[in-house]
Amino acid sequence: MARILITGSADGLGRAAAATLLDQGHEVVVHLRHRDRMAAVQDLLAGPARLVIGDLADAGQTHDLAAQANALGPLDAVIHNAGVYTGPAIAQVNVLAPYLLTALIAPPRRLVYLSSGLHRDGHESAAEALAAGLPISYADSKLCITALALALARRWPQVASHAVDPGWVPTRMGGPHATDDLREGHWTQEWLVTADDPGALVGGGYWYHRRRQAPHAAARDPAFQERLLDALAQATSVVLPMVG
Repeated sequence: MARILITGSADGLGRAAAATLLDQGHEVVVHLRHRDRMAAVQDLLAGPARLVIGDLADAGQTHDLAAQANALGPLDAVIHNAGVYTGPAIAQVNVLAPYLLTALIAPPRRLVYLSSGLHRDGHESAAEALAAGLPISYADSKLCITALALALARRWPQVASHAVDPGWVPTRMGGPHATDDLREGHWTQEWLVTADDPGALVGGGYWYHRRRQAPHAAARDPAFQERLLDALAQATSVVLPMVG
């Protein structure tokens, strides 16, 4: 059975994926932003779940969160699920924190990053905005995280790195009028971190409901990927390690 860290596990898609994977017999590392949210995952922690705590909007706490994860021992997979739709923390939570955790946690065999269909409205100039500490839009953040996932598949071929569009689902972020199926919204992530299917084992995919799709052309462009990685290293003062 796999040991899987899921960021943003207190509610929504992260919590649903954690519950499903626990039911399947996997060991899940649950992540909370603050200790005062413990009640939301008390039932998960009654089973074979572990806990890490840290606010991804805070770079220092993100570093500490990575240290907590490493202290638990090797991970088989990380699902970078946490995200925000509005507010000043979009860049930090949606892009910089996943990058930091990726660079600081011992590389697992599988990585999954939550994207969005809105990433197709993102702008390549977001890379330079991140380096300069400027705000970016939600769409920009999802273009960047998709490009990061695909860049890692190229840089770390032994790690199966994928991006997933969960659809517009009725979570706290999606709202009650969302039209996609909630189960479909977390099924792909669970499959990518556990399945022996070649589609899951070979990185570089952008997925929607277990169907591989073509992302924004920039996300697949090695030149943009390298610009983004340089920008993320500049913004965080952490360079992505070589793995091999």
